[in-house]
Order: sequence, then C-alpha cells, then structure tokens
Amino acid sequence: MPAALIGSALEWYDFYLYASVSALVFNKIIFPSGNAFVSTLAAFATLALGYFVRPLGGVLFGRMGDRLGRKRVLVITLLVMGGATVLMAAVPSYAQAGVWSPISLLVLRLIQGLGAGAEFGSSAVLSVEHARPHRRGLHGAWPASGVYLGLLLASGAVSLVAMLPREDFLTWGWRLPFAASIVVIAVAMFIRLRLHETPAFQKINQTQQVMRTPLREVFTHERKSVFVLIGTQTAQSVMAYLFLTFITAYVTGTLHMDDSAGPFAVTIAALATLVTLPLFGALSDKIGRRPVLLFGTVFCGVFAFPFFWIVDGTQSRAGLTVALLIGLGVGVGAMFGPQGAYFAELFSARVRLTGLTFSREIGGAVAGGLTPIIAISLVEATGGKSWAVALFAVLACALLGLPAMLFGPETLGRSLLAPTKQELDASTGTFTDEGEPDPGRVAV
Repeated sequence: MPAALIGSALEWYDFYLYASVSALVFNKIIFPSGNAFVSTLAAFATLALGYFVRPLGGVLFGRMGDRLGRKRVLVITLLVMGGATVLMAAVPSYAQAGVWSPISLLVLRLIQGLGAGAEFGSSAVLSVEHARPHRRGLHGAWPASGVYLGLLLASGAVSLVAMLPREDFLTWGWRLPFAASIVVIAVAMFIRLRLHETPAFQKINQTQQVMRTPLREVFTHERKSVFVLIGTQTAQSVMAYLFLTFITAYVTGTLHMDDSAGPFAVTIAALATLVTLPLFGALSDKIGRRPVLLFGTVFCGVFAFPFFWIVDGTQSRAGLTVALLIGLGVGVGAMFGPQGAYFAELFSARVRLTGLTFSREIGGAVAGGLTPIIAISLVEATGGKSWAVALFAVLACALLGLPAMLFGPETLGRSLLAPTKQELDASTGTFTDEGEPDPGRVAV
C-alpha cells in the first residue's frame, strides 16, 4: 500500500540521515582528533552501534506488536526514531560540551536503533496482513521501496545544506535536516493514525490467543523459520551494503576516482531499485517467493566478480553506474522485493512480528555493522585488489543465502490468520488467485 511506502520512507529518512553526515560533520565537530582516520572511525563506530542495538528493538517492539497490535507499534517506533533525530539537531559540539557531546550523540543513536529494529518488520507485517493473498508480494515490497526512498531523501537533504559555506555548514547548516524531522513525524503520524488494525491481529485478539511470551514460542516451535530468515536476510544485507556503502569508499580511496562518482552511481542505482523492488514482489505472487529469492541470491553470487571487473576495468562513472544498476536493481531487487511477504508468511499470527523483527535484525545487524569494515580490511590485506571482496560476496550468497533458500519452505498462499505453526504449514497453497480459501485443494 502507498501508505506503507511513504511512512517507511519518512522514517528511514531519520535513520539514514545519521549515516549521511557521519563522515562530513561528526568526525570533525563531535569526535575531533589529530588523526582524521581515528575521527572518522569513531563516527562510524556510533553508526554501527545503531545497527547492533536493532535486534533488541526487534524483540521489544515485536513483542508489543504481537500483544497490543501492529498499528500501535508503528506509531511508537515513529515517535522513538523521530524524536531522537530531532534532538540530534541540538547536540552541542565537542568544543562546547567536551565529552558530553559524543555521549549525547551516542545515546540518541542507540534510541534511533531501537526504533529502527521494528520499523521494517512492522510495516511489512501490516502491509501483508492487510493485502489479499494474491497481492501480498506486491504490497510487502512497498516498505522495502520505502527504505531506499528514505536513503535518497536523506542524501538529498544533506546535499542541499552542504552547499552552504563550509563554516556555516559545520556550525548550523547540518542541523537543519535533523530539525526538519519534526515535519517528517507530523506527516508520518497523520498517515499511520489513519490505518486500521490488521485482520490477523484482530482475530487472535478476539479469540484470546495473544501470546504472553512470543519470543519463547518462536524458539520453541518456529526455530526453522528463524534460521531461514537470518540466512536470507544476512546474504541480502551483505550485498546491499557492499553496493551502497563500501563501493563509494573503494572507488575514491583505492581507484582514486572523483569524489562524486560513487554517490552519483549509488543514487541512480537506488532510483532504479525503487522500481524493481515492487516488480519482483509482484512476480513472487505469480511464481512463488522461493524462485524469485533464489534467483536474486544466485545472481548476486555469480555477478560478484563481473561487478568488480566492470568497475576496476573501466574506472569510470559510466562503468560504475552500469555495474550498480545491475547489482542493485536486479540482484538485490530480487533478494529484497519478496522479503516482506516471505518473512511474514514464515511465522504464525500469534508470534509473527516478534519472529520477523528479531530474526531480520540479527542478520541486518551483523551484515550492516560488519560488511563495510570486512570489505575495507580485505582490500587493504590484498594490496588494493578487489578479488577478496568479490569472494566474500560469493561466500555470503553460497553459505548463507543459498542454504536458507534450499531448506526454507515455499509460503505462497498461506493463511496469515493461522494462529499456530502447524495450521500455518497446513494452509500452504490453499488460496486461489482470487484470494479466497479453496477447500477443494490439498495443502502441500
């Protein structure tokens, strides 16, 4: 649903805004040091902490969503993330407050991470549970598109204020996009308060089947779904962060390309991915979730070496853009597009949000926090060569994503109203294209 796209985009604008200014501002005024590398590393360390705390947010807000409702969690995470982002606009510089400057920024980043831990999962579950069965893949892809739209909004906002004179930008200009989050909160709150609670939660609430300890239930009866989701998500996150984060540092620091080449290519590729994500989600409604996810995983693994051959061989803006268009738009698009529906369909209604958010954020935290660091270290260890990074990508797809896809179930046509894992598995494939149960079909 478009509301999921807009709401998700506005909220991920908050989360990515920090990443956009870390190396431009925070390494200079919050983490000052005589060594530029140390300052930048400190800024990115707090960026990584925002990822590492997300599984905790997934458990906390996921449990709340399974006990109190999906809509309520979306409103709460909005206030948590948005409030922390607005307060970042008021963080004093190190020259003004000393050590309290980085401490206050770190605390706010941790709060941001807590809220982000349930944002995608809550948006995906709400979208999928509201959608008719033959449109779940399409509607489940809108939150994924929102993630990329939020990234572009954050990058665009920072690019605008970066046009100010350098002194003005470092003093007050960088604060404007953070303060503007109050508008983001108002718009997203208006959208989310108009949403209705999902039929799946209404049913378990009315029949008094709400779980008091959903995480325990997940690990007692739905462990396989946890491991399938973690493997799928980790592989996708590794590829996404190689293309979105690492590649810019690589082409500027190792290939000595123009500073604007990486951001330009990433922006173009992200715009293309906004289009391909719902297309791959819709395709999964036709042929199944696993075939699309499996294609994306295999494609990314096979394309890893050719990707760097194109980038290293051309060392041009055009070559980099083409490589990223293929890698992000096709590979990551196919891996990410069906995930909203697939992940939601892996878990029963009583524990769906807890299972999805916790499992997804474990994979996201590991990949999001460590992939850029691992990739940069591999380039350094190989004397500026890219083959080790390509091999790392192949292994992530082959050892994590591929096994998850091969051992994971096909979930197309499951009943999201099923309160238990046994009933969920039995309902697989029992929905017609019109979205109504077909009692004449035999469940797979």
